[in-house]
Amino acid sequence: MSQEHLYQVNLKWKNHRIGELSSPVLDTKIECATPPEFSNGVPNIWSPEHFYAAAISSCFMTTFLAIAENSRLSFKDFSCKTVCKLEIVERKYLITEAIIEPVVTLEHPDTDTEKALKVIGKTKDNCLVTNSMKTEIFLNPQIL
Repeated sequence: MSQEHLYQVNLKWKNHRIGELSSPVLDTKIECATPPEFSNGVPNIWSPEHFYAAAISSCFMTTFLAIAENSRLSFKDFSCKTVCKLEIVERKYLITEAIIEPVVTLEHPDTDTEKALKVIGKTKDNCLVTNSMKTEIFLNPQIL
């Protein structure tokens, strides 16, 4: 596998504060807009801020799945909530922190809880999206 990969996203402005994202390698298009907290923002449409949190959650999941497989961790379920904090720092909007809350339901909780926590720690250390951000990352795992 090559060490360099390119991912293309195209955006087409539709109207007002709404655009449509697409990629030449994907079938699905996604509407995006300014979030409703901002002037002329649009409710009920994915915003860049949602995509930022989604990038964290989805990368955390895919990294967890790879590490869990390599570690032979048996689990029944995985879910993850990510909450990003947007604030003004030095007169600029920044997402200053993200709280990642993975929930792992184990096949064998009596024997694998410590292993699961190690896998989650390795996941945090190896998530390429969070490693690429200056946002401070907090982790609150739950093992069931």
